[in-house]
Amino acid sequence: MVCRSGSMLVVLLIIVCSIGAYGQNSMPGALPGVSNEIQEVQPPVSVQSSGVMVAPAVSIADGTPEELEKRADELRDLKDYLQALDYYQAAMKKAPNAVMQNKIGMTYLSMGRYDKAQGALKRAIKMDKNYPEALNNLGVAYHMRKKYRDAIKYYRKAIALREQSASFHSNLATSLVEQKKYDEAMPEYRRAYELDPNVFERSSRTGISARMQSPEDRARFSYMLAKLYASNGDADKSLYYLRKAMEDGYPEIDKVYSDSEFATLRTDERFAELMSAKPPAIPQ
Repeated sequence: MVCRSGSMLVVLLIIVCSIGAYGQNSMPGALPGVSNEIQEVQPPVSVQSSGVMVAPAVSIADGTPEELEKRADELRDLKDYLQALDYYQAAMKKAPNAVMQNKIGMTYLSMGRYDKAQGALKRAIKMDKNYPEALNNLGVAYHMRKKYRDAIKYYRKAIALREQSASFHSNLATSLVEQKKYDEAMPEYRRAYELDPNVFERSSRTGISARMQSPEDRARFSYMLAKLYASNGDADKSLYYLRKAMEDGYPEIDKVYSDSEFATLRTDERFAELMSAKPPAIPQ
């Protein structure tokens, strides 16, 4: 009797253990080696294009004007212009100022929304009529709409307020080239170079550089820069811009043999190699 009772007890224990094991393995979401305990929820993170994990962006609703502006600057650098506008505009609502309005205008310029850019930049100038960067950027907005006379007017106003800005002189020269006023443009390029030899390759957080509208004007622009660098003894950059002028199809490239600015460069063997190679014009 005792033996039979002991056998029944063993059977019951086996059944209970089997039920417990089945219940544990059949719980929803259970996977081998994974706990069913509730996991702590982590804050979201964003992944930049470099693959580096960074903290979440500042909240538009709760960020300070300074935080919002900094985040907008970062987004504009990443060419995420729509989000940058959201942050700039949020900062403007909390602390209206001409600098922020100028950056809104610059963002629209980068997007090719020149009408919107003009409106924003005019509002910046209304807030601060002696704000040279906004005047310069408004000139760029007119330049990109091929309204060169208006562009030149605003560049000159910006220069009157800050004569030692290389980019203002460079932009003025660019609009003068578009008007075929080459004799007026060259002194402005020279002045820009005197103020900053790297002006033609520099970008700015507060200003936009005007661009040439046609391949022909880009070619002439490159040739003029080649002359400028050659006259200042910078053979490397002179050769670089000579090549660009040829690639853009500059029709008067043979003037390189007679223009006095290239006298020293013509003794450089790299000059002979470039001219003999005659880089073909790149189709536009």
